[in-house]
Amino acid sequence: MSVTLESLAARLTALEDKEAIRALKAQYLRACDLKQPDVVRDCFAPGDIRIAYQNFPEFTNRDDFVEIYRQMGCQPGVYDIHHATNAEIELTGPDRATAKWALNFRTILTGPRQIVRLAVEYEDVYAKRDGRWWIVETVSYVTSMLTEQVGEDGSVTVIALAEAPAAA
Repeated sequence: MSVTLESLAARLTALEDKEAIRALKAQYLRACDLKQPDVVRDCFAPGDIRIAYQNFPEFTNRDDFVEIYRQMGCQPGVYDIHHATNAEIELTGPDRATAKWALNFRTILTGPRQIVRLAVEYEDVYAKRDGRWWIVETVSYVTSMLTEQVGEDGSVTVIALAEAPAAA
């Protein structure tokens, strides 16, 4: 196997790009959990983008998405936990990439005393502009869901349970 300086440089660039994409996704999810709408906004590219999360309207720009996020997620008594794993990142060009992520999501709603747990699959598209990676498209769909009601006495009752739809 012949290794050249150019091939090593290309491999290093690919590793750095994939790590930058992992860091971007982590920054987005952490900002969602910490209720940092300006950081959430800065993860998405300026201009036309696509955000299509199941059970939400589709968004074509980051500002409209962040406004809904502020209204729904940045409220007292709403605590979210996003843990993405199993990244499959593919560099499709020097400034373009796709990725799939598995998300373990939980939201704790203190007002209605509910806990919602979702398994979610993300399919993302990333673009590199001026040396920086941005999310330009993100689509998600729920694969399973569990909603629990926490009683005043601490008892927990399952109020909704859903499985992924059968494979076609």
